[in-house]
Amino acid sequence: MTGLRRQVFSCSDDAAARCASVVKGGGVIVFPTDTIYGIGCDPYSDSSVKRVFAVKGRDEKKPLPVLAYSTADAERILALAETGRILAGRYWPGALTIVAPIVDQKISRRVTAGSGSLAVRVPAGECILSLLKHCRYLVGTSANRSGEKPLKSAQEVLDSALDGYDALLDGGQIEKGAESTIVDVTGEPKILREGAIKSKEVLETLGWV
Repeated sequence: MTGLRRQVFSCSDDAAARCASVVKGGGVIVFPTDTIYGIGCDPYSDSSVKRVFAVKGRDEKKPLPVLAYSTADAERILALAETGRILAGRYWPGALTIVAPIVDQKISRRVTAGSGSLAVRVPAGECILSLLKHCRYLVGTSANRSGEKPLKSAQEVLDSALDGYDALLDGGQIEKGAESTIVDVTGEPKILREGAIKSKEVLETLGWV
């Protein structure tokens, strides 16, 4: 660990690099995405992933999503196949999370809750992509206690019950504040959660509507 305890950084490339160092050192950080504020860590660090579950009060039977810097990076850790590539080509970077078979077995099994699939997204937004440029992958779940509403600003994070993380990257207010849409392509495409992108639009992209 870097020794940082709940440090708050205004988003810049230097701040993103410092937060990435916290991640690489085993830390847990809060950061802005294009949808909501997220909390995460190195998905390869089992102890760090365990901390994310503890900070959120999340059931470890529920898998965690991973954020990747690019589609190429995403394809190093999961098998998108044709359907996944169509969706990635249309919506990445953006607010669509794709669930597909995992191919990188070094990722902590806590992330997948022991399943054979992984939820991955390439987010949009200068701040989160600057962070991912330095660390390539992040566990990226909503920065709130389980059961509570998603948070749309660093101040909301600081005012919330969320505690126990090491650093907060302040990217200002997120206007939309809607969670990503999740689609499972491990078999026949299935919408697991409708969020910022309408289910009908996703299915139309695949020619299913």
